[in-house]
Amino acid sequence: MSKITIRGGDLDLIEYDFAPFSPGDHINTLGFDTEYSLEISETPVTVRVPARIHLTVLDMNRFAPNRPGGGGFGFALQLYSTATVECIPSGINIDYSRVPMLRHLVAVLLKVTGYTGGFNITVADHEQRHVGLGSTGSVLTAVAHAVNIAIGSPLSTKQLRLLVGHNYVEETATGEVVQGFETGVGPAAVAYGGMAVLGDELTLICCHPFAKDKNVFIIIPPVKADTAGEGEFGVLMNRARVLDYRDRELKAYMVLMDLIPALIHDDLRRAGDVVWEIEFRGSKRAEVEHNSFMIYQYMSHLREAGFEFVAMSSVGPTISVVTESSRAEVEAVLKPLGLEISIETKVDNEGIKVIR
Repeated sequence: MSKITIRGGDLDLIEYDFAPFSPGDHINTLGFDTEYSLEISETPVTVRVPARIHLTVLDMNRFAPNRPGGGGFGFALQLYSTATVECIPSGINIDYSRVPMLRHLVAVLLKVTGYTGGFNITVADHEQRHVGLGSTGSVLTAVAHAVNIAIGSPLSTKQLRLLVGHNYVEETATGEVVQGFETGVGPAAVAYGGMAVLGDELTLICCHPFAKDKNVFIIIPPVKADTAGEGEFGVLMNRARVLDYRDRELKAYMVLMDLIPALIHDDLRRAGDVVWEIEFRGSKRAEVEHNSFMIYQYMSHLREAGFEFVAMSSVGPTISVVTESSRAEVEAVLKPLGLEISIETKVDNEGIKVIR
């Protein structure tokens, strides 16, 4: 893969080399590799994890392919991926389309825990990829927890989400992997449920139930944008960084002084007002505009109709609407815009579950 330039300002120009490597190379154990007492499960373990809506990064300047962080917040959805892991004497057998990514994660867990056996791994994801619902992070989290439980749970949830974040990769067409972007919001939200707020270095600041019993409507507008690979890199690491130089302090202030209190007081409309302001600030503005200004137009119609919480997830184009209103009320606003509800669900406030 080619070298790509990152520009954050007039005096901030660096070059990042997306050098592919084999799964299992360049592992970061975070010092967690120590002697563990393992108890190998005799039966398969199945773990279910929710999807997530990633609402924003707080500062893209604290975030790079070889540096997980940047802060941010997002919430879990009742849209699920599952991973089933069976311990076997040797070999790693993976029944999933994205094998290199999972081989790398398994290599990390083997090195950290000292497990010398093998696994049969089967994954079923939520089938909504590269639209802002966090399919990659959900699958990695599901597999990490299923593997951990299958060998006696030597690692904590915190250790697992940090290992996922510091070893996050995307696969290449040649079967190799490259370091990817990770804020830690997805693994935290899907692990604990509700809304997760993170600071830099994957630090969990707050995790709280969000929008209990409210409706969540997912709309995927028909816009064309490169939301993976080099196109996404250009958005995240160039214009987004410039905009966050200007707005990062304001975004952090709004999260601390308004968003977190709104979560604590279960005030959906106040949380929605904060998120709507952030849609026009810093890196989030770059992400929305990357999908075209039509995203703003669609979201504005939904806000003007009175729905409490409207936001685009990650680099889009998925729009989430969280509201007490009914499906019929939301559809009445969407129909003149030529849009439809893709998914009707609710917030998951429970997080990871062992289902077998």
